[in-house]
Amino acid sequence: MPSSRPFAVPDKPDFLAQAREFLDHVRRERAAYQSSPPDWRNEVLYFLLPDRFSDGKENTRPLLDRDQIKELRRLPERPDWNWHLWAESGKNWQGGTINGITGRLDYLKGLGITALWIGPIYKQRTHLDTYHGYGIQDFLDVDPRFGTRDDLIELVSMAHERGIRIILDVIINHSGDNWGYLSPNAPPSQAQNEPFYRPWPDHYGNPLSDARGWRLAWRDQRQRGFTLQGEEIESQDQGVWPRDLQSELPYTRAGRGSLGAGEIEDPHAEHKRTDFFALKDFALDVPPMLSLLADCFKYWIALSDCDGFRIDTVKHISLEEARNFCGAIREFAETLGKHNFLLVGEIAGGDYAQDFVLDNLAILQRNLNAALDIGSARINLQVAGKGLAPGAVYLNSFNEASIGFESHRSFGDRHVSILDDHDHVAGDKVRFSSEIPDDSKVKDYQVAAGTALQLFTLGIPCIYYGTEQAFAGPAHSQLRFLLAEGWNDGGNHGDRYLREAMFGPENPRASADQEIGVQISRTDPALPGFGPFGTAGKHCFDAGSPAYIRIAALCRIRAEYLPLRVGRQYPRQVRIPGTGFQFPAAGELVAWSRLLDSQEAVCVINPNGAATRGGDVVVSAELWSPGTEFSVVANTAHTAAGDAFRGEHPIGSAVTVKGLSRPGEPAYLEIRGLPPAEVIVLIKHF
Repeated sequence: MPSSRPFAVPDKPDFLAQAREFLDHVRRERAAYQSSPPDWRNEVLYFLLPDRFSDGKENTRPLLDRDQIKELRRLPERPDWNWHLWAESGKNWQGGTINGITGRLDYLKGLGITALWIGPIYKQRTHLDTYHGYGIQDFLDVDPRFGTRDDLIELVSMAHERGIRIILDVIINHSGDNWGYLSPNAPPSQAQNEPFYRPWPDHYGNPLSDARGWRLAWRDQRQRGFTLQGEEIESQDQGVWPRDLQSELPYTRAGRGSLGAGEIEDPHAEHKRTDFFALKDFALDVPPMLSLLADCFKYWIALSDCDGFRIDTVKHISLEEARNFCGAIREFAETLGKHNFLLVGEIAGGDYAQDFVLDNLAILQRNLNAALDIGSARINLQVAGKGLAPGAVYLNSFNEASIGFESHRSFGDRHVSILDDHDHVAGDKVRFSSEIPDDSKVKDYQVAAGTALQLFTLGIPCIYYGTEQAFAGPAHSQLRFLLAEGWNDGGNHGDRYLREAMFGPENPRASADQEIGVQISRTDPALPGFGPFGTAGKHCFDAGSPAYIRIAALCRIRAEYLPLRVGRQYPRQVRIPGTGFQFPAAGELVAWSRLLDSQEAVCVINPNGAATRGGDVVVSAELWSPGTEFSVVANTAHTAAGDAFRGEHPIGSAVTVKGLSRPGEPAYLEIRGLPPAEVIVLIKHF
């Protein structure tokens, strides 16, 4: 149900004291807020960037259907299409809005989504293309290109009506490019970014070093330095807001160093003090900076009734700072009745870094809940889901006896599984479906096999927007036109190809060089929209697409059967012709069980993109005797074909346990004729 809160939406605070008055008000009035879910493992997350998801105008555009996509893939070139302009458009604001997200809640509910992680919605610099939202200029307002704070409140309320939680993206490591470094005696107009890094405890402006005399100059709305005095900031588009951040003290002022330098354990490591390119690092160790930021984000909980935070760049924050921020947020959420407010961290730097931070922050559930699994596990998930590596490559990462982050994956609430995301900090910067051959018969739905690995293994699954449409970028024959544009280059340029606009804008927003009113009301006719599959002007919200149909069916089964969400997990050996029982090689069946008390769910995937597969799958001999029947509760091939299905193991059929007739022989199920990239789930309970 939507929240019932006894307050009108307050004016945007200019000072944190005003925000704190609002926090005190909602606590004093005992405002009613949405309670937290008892266990986040029961949820299915969906991550989107507001600028790239929906502008709410899809009814004015045609659907880009699968026949059209297949035709695009058959074309060796498109003489009427300028790939350079399409790629250039990908760096610009496309026009997605908060209201657009609200209008697509039923689409998400139909997919089986129960929690929506939304990329940052906070106000950005007016004349920068930080459409991704990670360069905040005002920590207490919504970017007008996305909408208003009222729009956000409405989105959360409408989502809660549909049983969907909302997770907001928050940033405490850095602010946007709100000021520049100013060398001694230089005028404010000469403010610069990214001077060389100064190691701790030095900084620009340190009176005890050769950097004395350096200052910071606040930028005006045109990104020019205009003053050294915070009190001269007048416009909401100048400097930084709230006013509590308008001095030198909140910032590290160490210049730009390496984002990977130093040890994760060192609170003063270079990677913890450097600016994030032009984004300015916060000095969280300078009181009361951490408390100020905590209050900023408490404000968003109280205002919006959101259900969790994804915390950006946790690797770049010291353990003590992360612990204190998480503790402050969790305690505040408790006062509003949100007793299990989700805090999930983005921890780059590999599995060891994830493990180190989680081990030190997850104690007694007072701090960070979980980490995004963006390291080697994401890569292993992709190759296992495509049949390019044995399923054990991914399933063995849950082994309690292994080292590093893997040693804790058996505690499923500690990790959020990621198949694709907006960064791909490890591995190639292309989506799961991009490298599948264009002429593959499973190109449009093999991603469902990878998603099934997420949905039915330990953890909290997170689906990236467009996955359910098998987003894959341009046809392979046309990629040569994009090689010079940074396609799959492993750097920041390649990020854009992970972020095609699902709603298919005809053109991007008017250039960021224009005034904000022009950006909101007009588009740039010189560029095509950065639409899906290398198109513009056609949306891709297709609830009948092959991947959507399959993923929706799998989400429904996950919601119905508790063992698939919280049961113990066991990789299963498979016997294929000519072998004994063993963990299969690449391209063969991937099978595992989830056990809860006296219930067993068996999940079987054929990740092979070309060939039908089968085998004898081991089940629990201590629970089931020969002749016991398992029920088929999911079969993606059957779901996709409907009444026309004539294959093996239709939904509702039974598979009988066999085996145990010879010494050492396990109990097993005979699985036969599973088509390429399809999934079946079998259940036996009580």
